[in-house]
Amino acid sequence: MEERKPGAEATPDERRDSGRVPIRLMVRDLGLGGSFEERPGNLSLGGIYFTDGHPPVGTRLEVRFLLPGAAGEIRALGEVLRVTREGGAFGTHVRFLDLPLESELAIARFLEGQ
Repeated sequence: MEERKPGAEATPDERRDSGRVPIRLMVRDLGLGGSFEERPGNLSLGGIYFTDGHPPVGTRLEVRFLLPGAAGEIRALGEVLRVTREGGAFGTHVRFLDLPLESELAIARFLEGQ
């Protein structure tokens, strides 16, 4: 694989190298506020993907989820990178923007064990 320059964004294939695991997520649009809504989706080291709802690209989201073995709830800020459509369903791809180191390590341990 070709070496990426520092600061260059990973390609979709590189991002997929990180495993994805199904998970139930709580998601809230930061701009709209309001309540968190539960979404089915999956988790990778760099972000999440969910299929219910499809906020516009660039939307900032707050996400929460529980991981088996983690000390508490994982909370992170993310940004919608893209929205895809497969068949009749939309999929929202979100990149983590602000994820505490402890949470990133908990996610890595969880994904490694899957």
